[in-house]
Amino acid sequence: MEEDIKIINLGFVNAFLVRISEGFALIDTGLSKDWETLENRLISEGALPDKLKIVILTHGDRDHIGNAKTLQDKYGVKIGIHKEDYEVIKTGVHPKRKVRPLGFRIMFVFFNLIRKIKKSKDNKNLFNPLFLSDGESLEEFGYDAKVIHIPGHTKGSIGILIKNKDFFAGDTFVNRKRPETAQIIENNEELKNSIEKIKKLDINIIYPGHGKPFFRSDIKL
Repeated sequence: MEEDIKIINLGFVNAFLVRISEGFALIDTGLSKDWETLENRLISEGALPDKLKIVILTHGDRDHIGNAKTLQDKYGVKIGIHKEDYEVIKTGVHPKRKVRPLGFRIMFVFFNLIRKIKKSKDNKNLFNPLFLSDGESLEEFGYDAKVIHIPGHTKGSIGILIKNKDFFAGDTFVNRKRPETAQIIENNEELKNSIEKIKKLDINIIYPGHGKPFFRSDIKL
């Protein structure tokens, strides 16, 4: 596994800290309830208070964006996200999605209920976004990587492909018990197209939003 990538386990969701030129990049931020865990880890790794060059959100779900606003307010960090998912965060209107495993479906319904209860609060906690688009280079932040737009889980889901061929996939892939494609799907046709797009990329290790990293060869696409 790449030594410059540190996995920050935030309960059931991952954040990834990547050492880049003259600092760090953070992929996703977990739920807001895990702020202290995230902040303490970033401080211990040397990313905070002033070495975190960019935070990249793979998509707009609460378990991935929960600490973005706090990071920006407290440390002034830049936060990148695809425009489609920022619109969902801004409006609080989430499109319906299909959930495949029954048990996971029950949990998803529960989280949706909590989200609706907290909707007004969420809309007061918007961060100032840096919009990222398909194929965009991140070199201006000292990160030799590019953005890959991979809708399906959400309209604005993105992956990050880095120079050494590793790929941060957000929730387009999960690896709880075994590597598989998204279990929560907003648009199945878009997901299929995104998987076809990913198949054409030269990828070594896939870092999913949930579960352990795995080799590209471990999953049939």
